[in-house]
Amino acid sequence: MDTSVYDKDYYEHGLESGKSCYINYRWVAELTIPMAMAMIDFLDIKRFQTVLDYGCAKGFLVKAMRLLYRDAWGTDVSLYAIGSLDPVVENYCTLCSEKGEYGTIYGFPKEFDFCIAKDVFEHIPEDGISEVLSNINAKTLFVVIPLGDEGGFIAPANNHDITHVTCRSANWWETKFVMNGWKINSFRFIIDGIKDSY
Repeated sequence: MDTSVYDKDYYEHGLESGKSCYINYRWVAELTIPMAMAMIDFLDIKRFQTVLDYGCAKGFLVKAMRLLYRDAWGTDVSLYAIGSLDPVVENYCTLCSEKGEYGTIYGFPKEFDFCIAKDVFEHIPEDGISEVLSNINAKTLFVVIPLGDEGGFIAPANNHDITHVTCRSANWWETKFVMNGWKINSFRFIIDGIKDSY
């Protein structure tokens, strides 16, 4: 996986550059804080429990979680995103390798109560998913993954991101997680406030 693709064009000029669907990727409090609260409610994350945002980009979910008194941290493979972190979370987010190994920053937990990976796993090549899963050290893993098959993703917009390299069905993903030691507690196609469609 070439992580250099996650550059300024990817986040700021995605449609124009043909790399992604992002345009001017920025903090939008009225979207991110309610989504973070929906995650907190859905997962029953208590105050001061540790949360890892795996694939944190510029750290906006980390910021929202911290505003809501959760001990949130983030990691991402993008040098551009980590170099463009929201100033509020500069000390809470770090670069990770494409294998999912976290960088080291002061206070970064060795284990997390929760790991959230929203719209991340479709970016990981199939032959790297098991290694990434083995490097996530959390009690609970919450993932949101766009689903599809050989014909493409169910949500058409997901077909326009050149880094969406793993397009599989729900059954394929469930099997992959179980094979790598994760127990599936629940599965849903839609979660209000987090993933409202597709």
